[in-house]
Amino acid sequence: MKEIVSGIVIECVRGNIAAQRDITAVVNAANAELMSGAGVAGAIHRAAGPALEEECRSLAPIKPGEAVITGGHKLANRFVIHCLGPVYGVDEPAAEILANCYRNALRLAEQSKIDSVGFPAISTGIFGYPIEAAAEVALKAVMEVLPNLRYVKRVRFVLYDEEARKIYKNTLLLLLSEANKK
Repeated sequence: MKEIVSGIVIECVRGNIAAQRDITAVVNAANAELMSGAGVAGAIHRAAGPALEEECRSLAPIKPGEAVITGGHKLANRFVIHCLGPVYGVDEPAAEILANCYRNALRLAEQSKIDSVGFPAISTGIFGYPIEAAAEVALKAVMEVLPNLRYVKRVRFVLYDEEARKIYKNTLLLLLSEANKK
């Protein structure tokens, strides 16, 4: 599923975030120490190899909502942008922290003149953020930043399963419909 907003392609696809060969930067749903873990962080670190962990050491720890950028190492992607999302029910205000992950990731992408970014559903795994609420926060944050982007031309949401892809797709269509009514 692909939509064009402010001249930028937004996609919602089912897939593996560590296997997005046509995307310049993928986003890691990181832990504070930027080390390998479960879910997205584990998949990205396994695919990138041990040099990614080595590069991350000097950048850690990060706080919820923050983002840092590294090389992609053995990934097909040139860069990895690491974001620490909120633990739902613990890190508050959760929605603002989650939105900051997306805003800060896109800010780093712009600073690095990156043309395409692949996002996972940050905080929806072991951090417990409900997928419907996370989709709304993520898509609103990205759509708010899009008009200010000069280099980023493609934003892809890479969702682990079909149910999550449908939720993101339907949320995007709803937000676009609401925006068109204004």
